[in-house]
Amino acid sequence: MLKRDFLKNGLMTMVGALVSPALLARAHDEKLLREARATPIADGPFTLPALPYAFNALEPHIDARTMEVHHDAHHKTYVSKLNEAVAGKPQEKMSLADLLASASKQTDAVRNNAGGHFNHSMFWQLLSAKGGGQPTGTLATAITSTFGSFDKFKEQFATAATSRFGSGWAWLSADNTGKLFISSTPNQDNPLMDIAGIQHGTPVLGLDVWEHAYYLKYQNKRPEYVAAFWNVVNWPEANRRFEAVKKG
Repeated sequence: MLKRDFLKNGLMTMVGALVSPALLARAHDEKLLREARATPIADGPFTLPALPYAFNALEPHIDARTMEVHHDAHHKTYVSKLNEAVAGKPQEKMSLADLLASASKQTDAVRNNAGGHFNHSMFWQLLSAKGGGQPTGTLATAITSTFGSFDKFKEQFATAATSRFGSGWAWLSADNTGKLFISSTPNQDNPLMDIAGIQHGTPVLGLDVWEHAYYLKYQNKRPEYVAAFWNVVNWPEANRRFEAVKKG
């Protein structure tokens, strides 16, 4: 190696070492967001729902830039790729619920992107600028009955969220009898899927623990993100979903 090349490579290594992982992640997400906004969603039956609040509505618990990238880049990509995956196939006429219920029979592209679309569409509704506090209604009663107390429920849910290796979700769901349970799924899977190894039920609360959901603010400190989540939970929406399960 020539001396000038050695010095050049050494300098680049030093510069790279001085750049924080968070800064690199921010640069990557900026590029991702620009590209996503420049690319229209592929034509198809599925559409990207609008956020029900401003990007900065959940601050300081979830920052505006994370919400912007999460919704406008990541969720948009799931919708676009799902439309591409079902184009010209019988799945094009299937509902999102039916795609999830038959996930074991679908291609990886359909399974992953249908899950990503459903999970995020639900997640946005379960967050609120006026959220946090204690659960309400019949869900509050069921949480205390099932887990002993709200604090014990939070501990078990946080364990499911922080112990999920790699990317995935933590869930509070109700089985077909209305009994609550906590679970965790990898990637974009969820309890509605007919996948072996998944405890089946209807989610009433979910938390995204993919790094793109928290890395810009919390870096690798997932427990801090999970703790912040309790400040923005939309408990009335979670209760509405639980009551819908109870009614069948």
